[in-house]
Amino acid sequence: MVRIDPVIATEHELHDLFLAGLDGDATAYHRFLQRLSALLRGYFRRRLQQLPDDVEDLVQETLMAVHAQRQTYRRGEPLTAWVHAVARYKLVDLWRRRERHEALHDPLDEDLAVFTQPDHDASDTRRDLDRLLGQLPNHQRLPILHTKLEGLSVQETARLTGMSESAVKVGVHRGLKALARQWKGMA
Repeated sequence: MVRIDPVIATEHELHDLFLAGLDGDATAYHRFLQRLSALLRGYFRRRLQQLPDDVEDLVQETLMAVHAQRQTYRRGEPLTAWVHAVARYKLVDLWRRRERHEALHDPLDEDLAVFTQPDHDASDTRRDLDRLLGQLPNHQRLPILHTKLEGLSVQETARLTGMSESAVKVGVHRGLKALARQWKGMA
């Protein structure tokens, strides 16, 4: 008896339903969204155990992004990788929003002893980078985020964002220049 890998089976099932939906089969597209919703819910629950109230919002945001970007999907590519990139972007976006929101509510300590020992943790660097990236417009921030931080190719980034490949390259180039100017302004 041949045993089919569940990951491959899921890929084929979602791929077939999604392509049928793109070709106008509303029932198949509805089944795709239902199946994908359940998978996304599990994906986000595992990653947001401390934030269970945000799971459903992220599922909906990801489904809307998949729907809005559906015409950018290339039929020969693995669908689950494309959806994973969208979901991962939504997750990072949530963390960034929460970090900015929580920074506004940091208590101000009157005890200045807090400034006696520096902490040069990598998370500080990432927080600074996120803050700087957050000041860039999307057409510069997203290409840098996907190509330089997440390691996606220019082609994958173009497909994910709906930008052309040349716009992604220009966005990275101009965004890095803008980040360098911002960094010099901080020093």
